[in-house]
Amino acid sequence: MNDIIRLDSVEQYGQLFGLETLNPLVGVVNLDEATRVPERFAVNYGLYALFLKDTKCGPIRYGRQQYDYDEGTVVCFAPGQVAEIVLAPGVRPNAHGLLFHPDLLRGTSLGREIKQYTFLSYSSNEALHLSQDERNIFMDCLQKIKMELLRPIDKHSRRLITKHIELLMDYCLRFYERQFITRASANKDVLIRFEELLDGYFSGDNAEEKGLPSVRYFADLVCLSPNYFGDLIKKETGLSPQEHIQRKIVSVAKDTLAASDMSASQVAYELGFQYPQHFTRLFKKHVGCTPLEYRRSFQM
Repeated sequence: MNDIIRLDSVEQYGQLFGLETLNPLVGVVNLDEATRVPERFAVNYGLYALFLKDTKCGPIRYGRQQYDYDEGTVVCFAPGQVAEIVLAPGVRPNAHGLLFHPDLLRGTSLGREIKQYTFLSYSSNEALHLSQDERNIFMDCLQKIKMELLRPIDKHSRRLITKHIELLMDYCLRFYERQFITRASANKDVLIRFEELLDGYFSGDNAEEKGLPSVRYFADLVCLSPNYFGDLIKKETGLSPQEHIQRKIVSVAKDTLAASDMSASQVAYELGFQYPQHFTRLFKKHVGCTPLEYRRSFQM
């Protein structure tokens, strides 16, 4: 990867592409107007960013994963994400985007709700594909934000800008939910694979040797980002991946307690718990009694 450019302000992004900066905390950009176009660069975002690509112009790489977006595709970035952009030879980028600094959100409703927009941290192969009507809505939101940036700043400016950004984010949430539905078949495959991986993890010595599995562990195995994986599983089942993991732990624990004389501590260590009391607390939360109380009731 090339030397990584740290982008901590909208102005730095404007300088990278030779674009005018109207506000240091938020910017609406049209890369077709760029006066400077680097062919290959790597960026560590200190900003939130959403881009609607109008043409297929070259891949974006996250780590070892690479994706070349089709026309009408939205790709998002959150602070801390690193991406490498490679433009095809002789091709100029043609995309519209929104960039905004976390400081813009301080004390606003969007700042309080920003974590619900988990798509900001999706990986490259989990981009949002828009219909023409959805694209028009996206562009209309950008236009309203741009209009506010062109007005003289007054006491209403920040609130109106953040409200328009929040509206755009809510539309993206809706569009992603539609995409989850249209990809239902592929999502079912991920769910089946997750269930198989859960069964495999707790049927061998993995848990005892490696400890309790994380959501990221399973997301990596199905080649998805943790956020996208979590949203997909929640959409398909109504439960988060962490809840699925906990239910599996309790189910295996019940079978072990019923079929053996192992102590609660032994069961806990076999399931990957470092501290038996954490296992007892989880078991009681789901079952309503301690592991040993469950064994006694099962044996009656």
